[in-house]
Amino acid sequence: MRTALLQSSGRPGSVAGNLAVLDEAAGRAAASGAALLTTPEMFLTGYAIGDAVGRLAEGADGESADAVAEIAARHGVAIAYGYPERAGDAVHNSVQLISADGTRLANYRKTHLFGCFEREHFTPGERQLVQAELNGLTVGLLICYDVEFPENVRAHALAGTDLLLVPTAQMHPYQFVAESMIPVRAFENQMYVAYVNRVGVEGEFEFVGLSVLAGPDGVARTRAGRAEQLVCADADPAFLAASRAANPYLTDRRPGLYGSLV
Repeated sequence: MRTALLQSSGRPGSVAGNLAVLDEAAGRAAASGAALLTTPEMFLTGYAIGDAVGRLAEGADGESADAVAEIAARHGVAIAYGYPERAGDAVHNSVQLISADGTRLANYRKTHLFGCFEREHFTPGERQLVQAELNGLTVGLLICYDVEFPENVRAHALAGTDLLLVPTAQMHPYQFVAESMIPVRAFENQMYVAYVNRVGVEGEFEFVGLSVLAGPDGVARTRAGRAEQLVCADADPAFLAASRAANPYLTDRRPGLYGSLV
């Protein structure tokens, strides 16, 4: 499945502006043959927007979700997008996956919040494992800091995730996560990992870009630089099956030894 990664900070503070950026990117992704487009964390509104987080937050079935569904259906490409989700009095840092026909497939709330900004504005999610079936692949969802906890990715591996989508807002000086950790996560868990970052300076943060789609062999199938960019690569189920057959990590596990970890 050809997968497009939209490395962009969009138009912070402007939902309409970000929907326009998404629409244009979806057109380019579809033209390249992509079946899936993934955005960075909090793409719909911007990340470093302070108290506007609460004001711009919407339900998973809100007007912006409808707008994204329309974009997906018009271009014939599935979209995973980051946004602030309003759920009663709580606001979650979320990602929603919408199919190429506009159907809402899955919604995940970030479980591990990073830093004072996120802890001030968001309520952590409580569901670790969220998956959906898309074009013959089991697609899983995490957000940014979540992927830095090996337990999260291993849970996805044991549940059969083939392609893990990770919208992110990775900032300086933590670029080693994109450069080194993500390919290792893909290898040790035998899956594809799409890590899709913001880029440039936004408020107090400097986002480092370097978005990557890493394969189960630990090799980057595509990697963006430090500028706004749309990159594409394939998640190949045949290669994944062969890699899993050759790599014994998951079958050689001894769970009885790991009880002390939890």
